[in-house]
Amino acid sequence: MDQKARLIQYAEALPKAELHLHLEGSLEPEMLFDLAQRNRVDIPFANVEAVREAYQFSQLQDFLDIYYQGMGVLQTEQDFFDLTMAYLRRVTADNAVHVEVFFDPQGHTERGLPFDVAINGISQALKVGESELGVTSELIMCFLRHLDEDDAIKTFKAAEPWMDQIIGVGLDSSEVGHPPSKFERVFKMAKDAGLKSVAHAGEEGPPEYVREALDLLKIDRLDHGNRSLEDAALVERLAEKGMTLTVCPLSNLKLCVVSDMHNHPIKHMLNSNLKATVNSDDPSYFGGYLNDNFRSIIETLDLTDSDIKQLALNSIDGSFLNDAAKQKHRAAIEAVAY
Repeated sequence: MDQKARLIQYAEALPKAELHLHLEGSLEPEMLFDLAQRNRVDIPFANVEAVREAYQFSQLQDFLDIYYQGMGVLQTEQDFFDLTMAYLRRVTADNAVHVEVFFDPQGHTERGLPFDVAINGISQALKVGESELGVTSELIMCFLRHLDEDDAIKTFKAAEPWMDQIIGVGLDSSEVGHPPSKFERVFKMAKDAGLKSVAHAGEEGPPEYVREALDLLKIDRLDHGNRSLEDAALVERLAEKGMTLTVCPLSNLKLCVVSDMHNHPIKHMLNSNLKATVNSDDPSYFGGYLNDNFRSIIETLDLTDSDIKQLALNSIDGSFLNDAAKQKHRAAIEAVAY
């Protein structure tokens, strides 16, 4: 067995956490068709192959257009339960022991679904996932940055009856032109309510967006963060702070954030003492789940077994698990032989 094959086998065997996953982005074409039929929703695709052909993107907005279109088949609590369970089964097959997943309530309420439809279906599945599959989980409610902050505040208030099921808030959707500063008030409300906060920044937006997320939103974790590397002082700050970056290699390639996986910055991030992690983002759209993303960087970058182990450890350390759970998972990682 050659070195890269051994590294892939090692990565697959390691217990790990996934910290950057949009549940709506795990909607596989087959389930999309099944739900469209179940709910009698018209979709502009003749078959599954036509959907897959549409999953070719030149930028983030191309992806978002079809992403929101696909969301329309999710109509009932059972739909959200089935979607979440399908993801949990898939990610546990990749040796994930803990997941912290995003959902976009505004993507559902703006098309007329009551707030509780999505969160009830998702939360029920997360409980079943822990009891039946052994994977623990947390739920993060994201605000859509292409909408205004008043809409985000309205969504935050609508979520108040379910705050015990939400660990934090996030910020996603179209980044360019929608800086983190746009959402300073609603993130303060979340902090005051005792919630964690994360935000997409530095994917397509400039390093300044990362600074705003740190200084104005007071984030606990940075989603993507690739363009932070353009600013040496910012890299040093992130390293000193121990800020976890939830990096999504296949997403970066599919959305043309990187032109070639050989140019992916995750190795440079590790060498710069950044707490990078590996995640799948929207796996049904970007062609791969958690281990697929590990395989993609192992096959193209000069990574070592120490790098792979560090990525797994970072995923546990960067999670919102308590210290006892983190120690248990760290010990399990250390016990896996290369």
